[in-house]
Amino acid sequence: GVNEEKRLEYRYLDLRTQRMRNNLLLRHKTIKLIRDFLDERDFLEIETPILTKSTPEGARDYVVPSRLQQGSFYALPQSPQQYKQLLMISGIEKYFQIARCFRDEDTRGDRQPEFTQMDLEMSFVDEEEIMKLNEELLIKIATTLFPNKKIQEIPFPRISYKEAMEKYGTDKPDLRQDKNDPNLLAFCWIVDFPFFEKTDNNSWTFTHNPFSKPKEEHMDWLMEKKSIENILTTQYDVALNGYEIGGGSIRNHNPEALKKAFEIMGYENERIEKNFSHMLEALSFGAPPHGGIAWGLERLLMILQNEESIREVMAFPKTGDGRDLMMKAPSPIDEKQLKELKIKIDKK
Repeated sequence: GVNEEKRLEYRYLDLRTQRMRNNLLLRHKTIKLIRDFLDERDFLEIETPILTKSTPEGARDYVVPSRLQQGSFYALPQSPQQYKQLLMISGIEKYFQIARCFRDEDTRGDRQPEFTQMDLEMSFVDEEEIMKLNEELLIKIATTLFPNKKIQEIPFPRISYKEAMEKYGTDKPDLRQDKNDPNLLAFCWIVDFPFFEKTDNNSWTFTHNPFSKPKEEHMDWLMEKKSIENILTTQYDVALNGYEIGGGSIRNHNPEALKKAFEIMGYENERIEKNFSHMLEALSFGAPPHGGIAWGLERLLMILQNEESIREVMAFPKTGDGRDLMMKAPSPIDEKQLKELKIKIDKK
């Protein structure tokens, strides 16, 4: 076949092929089905900002210089996590978004600097309700739009993180009984994740995100900062054929408890204030219990479409190292723009 660099450089020609047309069609139909399904259940689709604040959690942010507030920067969102929780505090009980996310990660095979999540959040729910809703939606997508696919087991099996690691050596096991069947879908839920893990320099970090709520019976350990390695969280991941396609949790809606999570990770008070004071303050106005999930939309579509890469289910993807070969981006900007932004390029 044509080499991939050429396909990306002339993507508008590549999209003429039957395969690519079909991938885009099924992406459209999947998103439409998601919207209709959630709309019927009284979810509101709400867009959250793309220009937001840099917070040091998870991956590296893409940053955008501000011309009007010189020396200050916006960040592009790695996910809508904080906004969707703030919407719960606003009294929006069911939110979703087909959300653009941006992560400046080191290149690894299939990663894209920008990708899409199916993101949702609900108030007054527990893990069971969120898992049930998502399972129903995933089954509906597979059976309606991909009728040649066969789901191996319904309801999806549930495996604790401990059991998954002991039995399969991974927290996203491929449970297909016949690995040669390209149309077999083996969904499963992984639950009971540890909240914290040790970093290389022997401090604690969160395994998923700091906003998770510990399991009810471990809340005291969090508040007293003891038995840290044994604290389990309300995180649930959904895996499919050896890939993690989604993950979420019930959130820690008590500001004191959220602060404890940051303290366990060794954050000084002023760092907590600087990065998360808006969240802590918002929660102090009385937040309903809430939780949600986000799916990697491209990853799910890649598997459903029997594709090898998420690039094949995106209209205009970038290379592994984040270049757009068609637009020749990223590219230098002219002196005048740099001057306006008060930015100097270090020529070394």
